[in-house]
Amino acid sequence: MNRVTAAYERIRQVDRPEIWIDLRPEDDVQAEFAAASGPLAGKLVAVKGNIDVAGLPTTAGCPAYAYKPERDAEVVRRLRAAGAVVLGTTNMDQFATGLVGTRSPYGAVRNAVDPARVSGGSSSGSAVAVALGIADLGLGTDTAGSGRVPAAFNGIVGLKPTYGVIPTDGVVPACRSLDCVSIFARTVDEASRALACAGDLPAAPPLSLPYRLGVPVSVGSLAPGWAAAFEAAVDRFTGAELVPIDLEPFLAAARLLYEGAFVAERYTAVGDFVSAHAGEVDPTVGAIISAARDVPAHRLFADQEELTRLRSLAHEQLDLVDALVLPTTVEHPTIAEVAADPFGVNARLGRFTNFANLFGLAALAVPAGVVDGLPFGISLVGRGHSERVLAGIARSVPEVVRVAVVGAHLSGQPLNVELVARGGVLVSATSTAAGYRLFALDTVPPKPGLVRDEGGGAVEAEVWELPVAAFGDFVASLPAPMAIGSVELADGSRVSGFTCERYALAGARDITEFGGWRAFLRRAE
Repeated sequence: MNRVTAAYERIRQVDRPEIWIDLRPEDDVQAEFAAASGPLAGKLVAVKGNIDVAGLPTTAGCPAYAYKPERDAEVVRRLRAAGAVVLGTTNMDQFATGLVGTRSPYGAVRNAVDPARVSGGSSSGSAVAVALGIADLGLGTDTAGSGRVPAAFNGIVGLKPTYGVIPTDGVVPACRSLDCVSIFARTVDEASRALACAGDLPAAPPLSLPYRLGVPVSVGSLAPGWAAAFEAAVDRFTGAELVPIDLEPFLAAARLLYEGAFVAERYTAVGDFVSAHAGEVDPTVGAIISAARDVPAHRLFADQEELTRLRSLAHEQLDLVDALVLPTTVEHPTIAEVAADPFGVNARLGRFTNFANLFGLAALAVPAGVVDGLPFGISLVGRGHSERVLAGIARSVPEVVRVAVVGAHLSGQPLNVELVARGGVLVSATSTAAGYRLFALDTVPPKPGLVRDEGGGAVEAEVWELPVAAFGDFVASLPAPMAIGSVELADGSRVSGFTCERYALAGARDITEFGGWRAFLRRAE
């Protein structure tokens, strides 16, 4: 099973049609995949629906707005030139206006871990496609946090580069002077590799140790358990000198983005269309953009003066550190909670993200554990063009272990929660190398046993990352006859993985012919 076949099989497995606006035919993707070459060859990309992909309509989440681009957006062209292959365009908060992922006529994009929760917006579909292992990379946009909040909610990496590092040619604007193309990936290294292909990064010195990490004196009110999770995340930066930071200039600027005059630029982008098509626009999006029409010019100049003052105060503090560390957002609402209070919930979610582009900063959102079964994320924020520094800081936290699973711990299976609850992050959907056998064991819940046998075949697998400490706890909890051994994957690499002691195979059914546990379960139904 090659990567494209696995992706389309995964699409069928997860049954999340709301992720996509337009999904390319599998045969077309297979043909492009077979011809791909370059540093990103073999990587599948989900592209937010406001970024042009030649041959697919660009809708920006509004069917009435759709147009057919003649060429790829420049960022898509660059990724394709590096060997990446586009799967399709993804659902989004309409006109990139929102941080929730529910403001779309194509349906609310449900969270990858808990379908009752929001996925985060506006780049919702791209984030969930990556989190569920369908795509390797996702393209989003990030004006107020749309490339970071979805990353936090779905347990993946969200990289928001400095304004202008990735070209926005072929991107439907939200606020043209602030818009950034963002990148979703399952690891910092994958996001950084994609940025190197898609962006124009200046040379930068390597991260020196000990680095200085700015920690807020206060983060204000957070969801239950999140303050403790943030403190625990900060403690993991063992190579850092911690510097207390007053967040007030940052938070005051964040409030200006929507509560001040800068929202008027959203009307400049698509306001005429919204006014002419009021019945075909999401009501919440329409209300925000229409209200921006009436912002007086004098208020914009006053807000620009205030922003200049706040930027000066913020940069005085940024001069003291290599980066800030913040919770990416403040809570993880349900879809029902957003429906009940669409403006209030959305406004709260941007507390730690809205200011970044107003100040010309770079930001990197990374997973930082699990609270009550849901992903918790933090963000590293630095001066403009500090992307390499932020990636270096993210890599400085304690190492993770990769583990291959083939049965009841696969996504959607009964024991997957044991990985998620320990901060596990899905890295890839793949298969073992040829030479393995899979047996159906007589256990509760049902699960298979994997053994090496040169007469066997390849078996469907997922690779997950776990923090080292969590991995040790996970191994200790495994019941006999399960064990952790070295598993060879289809690409020749080796990771830790589930194996089975051979004594347990007596009388067990050999199910290798099905190619994997999920396929066996479907045939057995």
